Amino acid sequence: MIRIKSFVCNPYQENTYVLYDDTGAAAIVDPGMYGAHEEKQFSDFIRAEGLKPELLLNTHCHIDHVLGNRYVYDTYGLLPQFHEGELPLLVEVQNYAPQMGIRYDVSPIAETFLPATGSVAFGQRELALIFAPGHSPAHLCFYSEADGFLVGGDVLFRNSIGRTDLPGGNHQQLLDSIAHQLYTLPDDTLVYPGHGPETTIGHEKKTNPFIRG
Repeated sequence: MIRIKSFVCNPYQENTYVLYDDTGAAAIVDPGMYGAHEEKQFSDFIRAEGLKPELLLNTHCHIDHVLGNRYVYDTYGLLPQFHEGELPLLVEVQNYAPQMGIRYDVSPIAETFLPATGSVAFGQRELALIFAPGHSPAHLCFYSEADGFLVGGDVLFRNSIGRTDLPGGNHQQLLDSIAHQLYTLPDDTLVYPGHGPETTIGHEKKTNPFIRG
């Protein structure tokens, strides 16, 4: 069974997730920790639970989802894994962060990238890759069929969807991703979004004002 701990981080109120199994193996998804206080909360939890981080995953590379990449690398030796199509966004963060008054410790870059389909594994568990562009050019979601949840990044929120007015965004592409990649999952799939509270696929199909199932 995969357990999930969330942390609300940085000025953008981004959801950072730690996924861990019964062996203590852990995957860190979208680390947005900003400043010593948030970094300490994060590392204190990992230490208290006796976790062993094995994976660092980014759903996409907007600033609020990568602010903690350098800290995770420096602390646990993990390079971020994301789709290659997000690389231009990650590189651009170091250029615009100072203009926004955000301190940014430049993220390392891995030598390999995640594919659009396939899976990643940590400990005894596996996460399927779901390619869902639109909010960003090569956004990935991470799905556990066995445990019935999706770490969805900024694709689908509770009664909302990701914004598409940022560079690389495409509104119709986002709607298509939701309809064809996410709404095909079981209705009881729990969605852990990049911002705000959890939801389910079934709830959004029935009530989401932007796209109904």
